[in-house]
Amino acid sequence: MRARLSGGHFRMLNEKLYTCSGQDAFDYFTNEPDLFDVYHAGYQEQMSHWPEQPVNVIINWLKSHSASWTVADFGCGNAAVSKNVKNKVFSIDLVSEDPSVIACDMAHTPLQSSSVEVAIFCLSLMGTNYPRYIEEANRVLKPSGWLLIAEVRSRLDPNTGGADPDKFCEAISKLGFSLVSKDAKNKMFILFYFRKKEKSKMVKNVDWPQLKPCLYKRR
Repeated sequence: MRARLSGGHFRMLNEKLYTCSGQDAFDYFTNEPDLFDVYHAGYQEQMSHWPEQPVNVIINWLKSHSASWTVADFGCGNAAVSKNVKNKVFSIDLVSEDPSVIACDMAHTPLQSSSVEVAIFCLSLMGTNYPRYIEEANRVLKPSGWLLIAEVRSRLDPNTGGADPDKFCEAISKLGFSLVSKDAKNKMFILFYFRKKEKSKMVKNVDWPQLKPCLYKRR
């Protein structure tokens, strides 16, 4: 019974995160920080069924590159990236129970412009205003910096009501990024590797595709 109640709370919170703005989510969890623990407990339970964790792929990628790079981890969760690499990592999420985690709306972080070499979104483009998160990552990234986005495969599958991944990549490209590679071999998620151009002019009116919410069915 306790597991079913916990699962119900997770589904409710998960749906809220996917269907409200980042500011609304930040205000909600600021007022009810204990619910953030409920959400992450449910999230970890769901992730335990995945054959491969996207965060581990990202951690291994970082380990294969320069440890001198500064990283911004947007929607860091339990700050796994920061705990497993030698890089300086700004861990960002809606609630901070760890002094190393910055609690804020991801569309408005306290990071300085052009201050990091890598920005990460690992299953964290959840708000209805997700383009603002990517624009914020663009602001804090240095020229030639990397933007890594891991997203649930179904959200980018037009055959099941998801967004067209090509249009998603095109929208990000208009901010001044180039798609370096796309890892689609995992059945649960897709991982995009973008790189910020040295010199680029950001398009103001970008046609962003809507990413469908990743909602869990009642059991």
